Amino acid sequence: MAPPNILWILTTQWRARTCGYAGDPDARTPALDALAAEAVDFTEAVTPHPFGPFARAALLTGIPSPENGVRDYFDPLPRNARTIAHDLGEDGYRTAFFGKWHLAEKPNDMPLVGEAHARLRVAEGARGGFAHWQGFEGGFQLNDPWLHGTGIDEPRRFFGYQSDVVCERAAAWLVSAKGSPAFCVVSLEPPHPPYDAPAAGVAPRDPAEMRLPANVPAAAEAKARKELSGYHAHLEATDRAIGRLLEKIDPDRCAVVFTSVHGDMHGAHGLFRKGWPHEESVRVPLLVRSPGLGARRDRGALSLVDLPEITRGLAAGKRPEINRRHARISMPSVVALPQQCDRVWRGVRTAERKLVLGPEGAPWLLFDLERDLLEQANLAEDPARAAEIERLRSFC
Repeated sequence: MAPPNILWILTTQWRARTCGYAGDPDARTPALDALAAEAVDFTEAVTPHPFGPFARAALLTGIPSPENGVRDYFDPLPRNARTIAHDLGEDGYRTAFFGKWHLAEKPNDMPLVGEAHARLRVAEGARGGFAHWQGFEGGFQLNDPWLHGTGIDEPRRFFGYQSDVVCERAAAWLVSAKGSPAFCVVSLEPPHPPYDAPAAGVAPRDPAEMRLPANVPAAAEAKARKELSGYHAHLEATDRAIGRLLEKIDPDRCAVVFTSVHGDMHGAHGLFRKGWPHEESVRVPLLVRSPGLGARRDRGALSLVDLPEITRGLAAGKRPEINRRHARISMPSVVALPQQCDRVWRGVRTAERKLVLGPEGAPWLLFDLERDLLEQANLAEDPARAAEIERLRSFC
């Protein structure tokens, strides 16, 4: 049997529970719901690092940060880093990347939001080994994005909603890829802020209608509702773009992986954005649909750092399985941006427990996820949990 085509769809700030198939009554995600009905749903999947560059470096290389060379927010992926694109390219795959890169060399005094950052060039030798590359470093231009790369010598503006533009270009490449099997990464910024940006005609919901979990305190409620109204518009618009992309590929010849680089707090525990070790930040959706695989729910301790191993297995016709009960999570450095996590931390998560150690290695957070999924009772200072903490610490 010929190796399948493989498609990765990466989004940014899409939380694990914010999908219709995951039970969120506010989420309008029919395309992903249909994908989930045919896929392995890794219900306990986490990002290894809930911040863009660290997570992206890890999921491309299969090596966590900072061991992969990315310790600071402004660190580029080392040019000699080996990625999944190198592996599959050597196995005869045509490789392509479309969309947000977020791993290039960039000046730390350049505004992160805006056209200047969106037009920043990613050098040909710094594109992770992808033979075909059309994307942008960042800039958070959710509409009318700037693209450059293969066949686009200078950054050029493409009009339309970013998810539509990127998915359409990826679909055209996949349809035209004949002969050798194809590996394609589609990397989308939405539903990343700015949440009030237009979302391909999808109107924001009335903030008063947004349903908040019990771990959002009253002081954060107004801001959370306002954010979520726009956030859900971008979820819906991006789900539509993903649906149109999936309609153009042959499900009998193409394996599909859908996930997000990290989540967003949206007011949980009074916090916003990412970098935090809480579920809203570290839990991500992860669906894997592959010819002949079948649909099921898997509660294994999977991390996005496992994606290269899973993908090499898909190329070889193997089932995506990671036989491990613990997944490591961490923030290798403090990102000095508003609202982000204020400390370095490392931890371990299972389907039942989460332990997080602070900068000096002392227990900071311990949660019983079986009884307290909203993480409202920190057990880190409970003397009765000392033996459990030491056991979990050995996996950090």
